[in-house]
Amino acid sequence: MTASTAPAGKGSHRQNQVDPLAPLRTPDDPPWDVYLTGTVFLDIIFTGLDSAPVRGTESWARGMGSSPGGVANMATALARLGLRTSLAAAFGDDHYGDYCWDALEHGEGIDLSSSRTVPGWHSPVTVSMAYEGERTMVSHGHEPPPEEPAPECPPRARAAVASLAPGVSAPWIAEAASNGTRVFGDVGWDDTGAWDLAGLPDLRHCEAFLPNAEEAMRYTGADCPRAAAHALTEYVPLAVVTLGADGAYAVDRRTGETAEVPAIAVEALDPTGAGDVFVAGFVAGTLADWPLADRLAFAGLTAALSVQEFGGSLSAPGWSEIAAWWRKVQSVEGQSPAALERYGFLAGLVSEEWVRPWPLRRAVPTIGFRRSA
Repeated sequence: MTASTAPAGKGSHRQNQVDPLAPLRTPDDPPWDVYLTGTVFLDIIFTGLDSAPVRGTESWARGMGSSPGGVANMATALARLGLRTSLAAAFGDDHYGDYCWDALEHGEGIDLSSSRTVPGWHSPVTVSMAYEGERTMVSHGHEPPPEEPAPECPPRARAAVASLAPGVSAPWIAEAASNGTRVFGDVGWDDTGAWDLAGLPDLRHCEAFLPNAEEAMRYTGADCPRAAAHALTEYVPLAVVTLGADGAYAVDRRTGETAEVPAIAVEALDPTGAGDVFVAGFVAGTLADWPLADRLAFAGLTAALSVQEFGGSLSAPGWSEIAAWWRKVQSVEGQSPAALERYGFLAGLVSEEWVRPWPLRRAVPTIGFRRSA
């Protein structure tokens, strides 16, 4: 792993951004490491609530932040891990949309050449209330025009992250896979209640599928997440099942390899976007050709670091946070040698000299606030 400057015009103000794929790059590589598409929300997050809001009462939060959300969570997490990320997204034609575009393109160096602002369409908004390590969300928005935002021919990329939906087929996924892009499938809750893998037509184009434990068991009918992971490999080469506080379990059908890594215990401020950060960490490790267990450990670490900041996209850690965590855990007296050994692969990746190679943006309470000189 080496540090490098991002391509000119694509966040080149970020000096010494770490490139985890530097040893693997060749002149014939695709221009992008990861491509993804979707809708960008404006997230407004309230933290420091003692409990869930009670009907008929007023609750005061001790903290508040605003940041890009929706597909921006995944895109930012990928970019902060040094992957060259291209996003095709619909943006609202309002101040919220302008803020999200600026935060992603100029703040994170994400390529938005396939994105566009939809005239007359306001930004979707999600209000998230975090308390007791959980969250409650309220969202509002209108569907963008049907042609927004995914192009039929996505740009060349090493990998793509696709959000699979029951009964929905996105032509770009098959197109990307046919051009050699490695597709990582994410999935949400099946509101239809069918839980039928045949109802995820694009799963056949995926190299990896990353549901949580409940989703995996419902889709397979298995009585435990590990059995569900094995069952999923009948449909996709690599199954990764997140187990919440118990970590994650993965099975690679091609090699017969399995891996399970426990979660890192942290005090969660806001879990928004943690699942997206986990997927981003796993994608980064996979593209870098790390062993399966290291990929799981890294993904879990990045997710654990993200929940200690609030705001979905802007809570994602960069390599400076990862390096700081590694230094800190090694200095803790009485630290378990086995636990340190599990993350020992970081010793060859992070540098003691890294402090903050570029400033990470965090969620801000007020958008458009101007300080007097």
